[in-house]
Amino acid sequence: MAFRRPVVAALASATLATAAVAVAGMPAEAAKKSAGTATVAYAPASTAKIHPGTMMYTDGAQCTANFVYTDSAANTYVGYAAHCAGTGAATSTDGCDTGSLPLGTKVDFVDNGSLVSSGTTVGTGTLVYSSWLTMQKDGTTDPDTCAYNDLALVKVDPQYVSTVNPSIPFWGGPTGINTTGTAAGDDVFSYGNSSLRAGIELLKPKQGASLGDDGNGWSHTVYTVTPGIPGDSGSAFLDKDGKALGVLSTVAIAPLAGSNGVGDLAKELAFAQQHSGISGLALVNGTEPFSPLL
Repeated sequence: MAFRRPVVAALASATLATAAVAVAGMPAEAAKKSAGTATVAYAPASTAKIHPGTMMYTDGAQCTANFVYTDSAANTYVGYAAHCAGTGAATSTDGCDTGSLPLGTKVDFVDNGSLVSSGTTVGTGTLVYSSWLTMQKDGTTDPDTCAYNDLALVKVDPQYVSTVNPSIPFWGGPTGINTTGTAAGDDVFSYGNSSLRAGIELLKPKQGASLGDDGNGWSHTVYTVTPGIPGDSGSAFLDKDGKALGVLSTVAIAPLAGSNGVGDLAKELAFAQQHSGISGLALVNGTEPFSPLL
């Protein structure tokens, strides 16, 4: 579900029990957070260059940022799907046996990328965690974890941290982390930023419904208007209360055509907290209140 940056007008397809999960609170518009003894000041949502929904390019493949994360040293991370750095086929979605670019790979944060333009780079970062690489290193064999654990973290380069805001565009939030899953019919909200949409703002926010949980809670099947498409990979999903539900991972062709698979963030983040080596890893709440307008 990642897309490659256009080269000579061509766009090729690229690879497509929960522990306690920490959340760093953010006071509205003060955009300040303490982590350990360090303090980070984030940009106001209205002027931030890097935020959930920002385009992220990895070796030419375009995905969408989901949430902002921090650690005990006050570093700033932006998440997307692990498959956004994948080197396998678009149908290779098992993280325990599909190749990936290595940790240390550079990632660009980009504004206004499209089929005809490479957009404007607004920041840079480094891939520092991949659930795929971690599962392969650790020898993970649980089939649900292998199939649905699809989260990667990009550490924002220091000179761009002051341009970051953790709020979801249009919707606001997140207001915490959903740790209870979804039932059929539950409302979900997302914000995709595929280059295939040619920058049309009205097509980026999406509202829909969950069909319930899959993979022993590791995934949620959802329908949204419009559906997530390649390039939206990695984008954030919120539940009806504005809590972080998950990360867009797959587009289904069958048996539920047009549905999306959303990896459960509570499980993915708990796995990262246990295996990434990043001390104090936590989700950062948005500075803007959750407002389901549609």
